[in-house]
Order: sequence, then structure tokens, then C-alpha cells
Amino acid sequence: MELFNQTYSKQFILLGLSDIPCLKQILFLIFFIMYMVTLSGNCLLIIMVRLNSRLQTPMYFFLTNLAIIDICFSSAVVPRILVNTISQDKTISFLGCAAQMYFHLALGGAECLILTVMAFDRYIAICKPLQYNTIMDKKLCLCLAIASWFLGFNNSIIQATFTFQLPFCKSNVIDHFFCEIPPLLRLSCKDIHLNQVAGIIATAIFAFSTFFLIFLSYLCITLTVINIHSVAERMKVFSTCVSHIAVVSLYYGTIMFMHVRPQSSYFPEQDKAASVIYTVVTPMVNPVIYSIRNKDIKDSIRKTLKMI
Repeated sequence: MELFNQTYSKQFILLGLSDIPCLKQILFLIFFIMYMVTLSGNCLLIIMVRLNSRLQTPMYFFLTNLAIIDICFSSAVVPRILVNTISQDKTISFLGCAAQMYFHLALGGAECLILTVMAFDRYIAICKPLQYNTIMDKKLCLCLAIASWFLGFNNSIIQATFTFQLPFCKSNVIDHFFCEIPPLLRLSCKDIHLNQVAGIIATAIFAFSTFFLIFLSYLCITLTVINIHSVAERMKVFSTCVSHIAVVSLYYGTIMFMHVRPQSSYFPEQDKAASVIYTVVTPMVNPVIYSIRNKDIKDSIRKTLKMI
């Protein structure tokens, strides 16, 4: 406990992405633009859904939740990247680091669950179209959204608490651009085998269970679509799922690479690149993917621009 109290008052140093001055300026500009695109893209998506009465459906309700999560997810990481890139002071307090990890894990977990709920929505819409409005009523949609946020934030409490009970006495230098579990575990002078196993199990259960449900939903969808005789109708049905499949593939691919693997395969630069994808790139491209593939959203944007 004494060692934990000593660690509690310690500050960490985030090394960031690069120490080369000219590269730091380029990185600052790139991440600033990406952050602005993330905020504007997701906010525009939320506004379009709220303004257009045709978009007041369960699918767009969940898409709005995904956009809010992406805004918060990106905001938990990118502002710190921007500050560390241009500032000489790269320190972050113990509590600041713990808070960043907590919100990063919480929002990441909530996104997994919302993506799962969106797959369930597609399953009901395609496999049980006549019962869709009855099953996906406002009460169920609200319950599913609240459950996604609640479970994501509660899962984060367990992982963050388990990590920050460790004594970080090897060093206070985190070879990363934000407080993430793998680089933090490497700073502990205590045996971290239990933390590694617990972390892999927790992430595997959370990530793989939701991924399995998504896979199961699309398996049922595929079996239903195969029975459709018209090729045009098959393509039309599948086109409603393409955006979601693309987002799931990008997000889950990097999540599983980052967390469901042994600590011995940890390589800082490789992991930084993977972290950039799911913390910065994914929240930015999600609204773009859904807008490009969605005629209703594109029409709504055009109508709004004409009114302006």
C-alpha cells in the first residue's frame, strides 16, 4: 500500500509519436485536421438524423449513439496528442492517466456493444421484416442503447482499477501517445502475469462475445438472403449492411490485434500505429462510410444545403 501511495503522486511522461521537430509539426497538422473532420462529420450526422423525420428509425437512433461515442472516444485521446506534440511538457498526472484509460476503455466497450446492437437491428429488419416495428419499438431501442453505455463503462472500471493497483516503479515514461494498458504494464516492478491473463480474458470475453453475436446476426442474414430469388433484391438487401460490415471490420480488427495477444509480442511502434487506427481513424471514417453508402443521409444533406 505504501508503494501504491508513492506511485499515486507520480506523474507519467508520454513519449508521443515522434521527437523529430519537423515531423512533430506535420503530425500536429494531420491529427488536428483529422480531429476536426471527426467532430464535424459526426456532429453533421447527428444533426441530419434529428432534422429529417424519415431518419427517425431504430437504425439511425443507434447510428446517432455511435456518432456520440466516436466524438467522445476521439476527444479522450486526440487533444492530449495535440498538446504533447507541440508542448515541451509531456507529463500527465496519475489521476489524469487513470481517467484517460477509463474513458478510453469505457467508450471502446460501448462502441463494441452499439455495433452489436446495430447488427441485431439489421437481422430483425431483414429476417423478420413483418415484425420489425413491433420488436424494435422505442422502449427496446432505448433499453439497448442504455445497456450498451452502462456495460461499457462498468467493464472499464474493472480493467482500469486492476491496472492502476500496480506499483509503477520501473519508470514513469510511457512509450505511447496515451495511457493504454500494454505500455503501462511494462512499467510495473511487480509480476504482471495475472494482469496480462485477466486483461486478455476480459477483453476476449467482451470483444469476442460481441463479435460472435455480430457474426451470428450476419450468418442468419446471409441464409435469409440466399433464399431470395432475385439477384437485384439480394444486392439491395446486402447494400444495407455494407457500411456496418466495413466499420466492424476496421474497428474489431485493430482492437483484437491490440489486446488479445501475449505481452511478448508487444512492439511499441507497431502498437502505436494500430492505436491510431482505432482511436483516431475509425471515429473519423465512420460517418463518411455511413454517409457514402446511405442514400437517405446524402439526400438529407443535399436538402439542408439547398435550404441554406
